Amino acid sequence: MVVADQKPPRLASGEAETLRALLQYQRESLVRKVAGLDETSARWSPVGSGTSLLWLIRHMTSAEATWVLHRFAGQDPPSDGDAPDGTLQAAVDG
Repeated sequence: MVVADQKPPRLASGEAETLRALLQYQRESLVRKVAGLDETSARWSPVGSGTSLLWLIRHMTSAEATWVLHRFAGQDPPSDGDAPDGTLQAAVDG
């Protein structure tokens, strides 16, 4: 299944609104690419490093929490972003 990319939003707004819109665009784009995958496919890794689509979703969730919540907002990011037994849907919802 091939998923077509959507063009990023074009904004003439302030930096904070632009950042939020672009983060949302990136999040939605990645979620569209894994929509409909079963757990086995999400955990399958085509590379020797073990990187899978599930790993990528978890990584992006963790990176977003680290940068947005911790670095910019000064909050403690959630600590359970890398739970090995999580499902693809839990990672997408995270």
